[in-house]
Amino acid sequence: MRETSGVQINPPAGGPDQGSIDHILQIPVKVDIVLGSTTMPVTSLMKLGRGAVVHLDQRVGDPVDVVVNGRIVARGELVVAEENGSRIGISLTEIVGSSTSI
Repeated sequence: MRETSGVQINPPAGGPDQGSIDHILQIPVKVDIVLGSTTMPVTSLMKLGRGAVVHLDQRVGDPVDVVVNGRIVARGELVVAEENGSRIGISLTEIVGSSTSI
């Protein structure tokens, strides 16, 4: 119980109501799809220019990581997401922390 301007407010019993849950479900989170990574000396980094190829630790066809707020939550395969090929997407194959594969 808290008091605001002389009025007592009692929080609802039994936890949050559906409105609170719906509000939380609308909070945007940053989702990153990580294709791979590499390590290179600063001198090599400084020499990169248009057309340079940076070799990653992943191979073509390897699953990519779905990262939410810095934590891997799923893995999947890259797919063409639009018929004209202008966008790519990810088809989930594994939910991390779960024994379920999709």
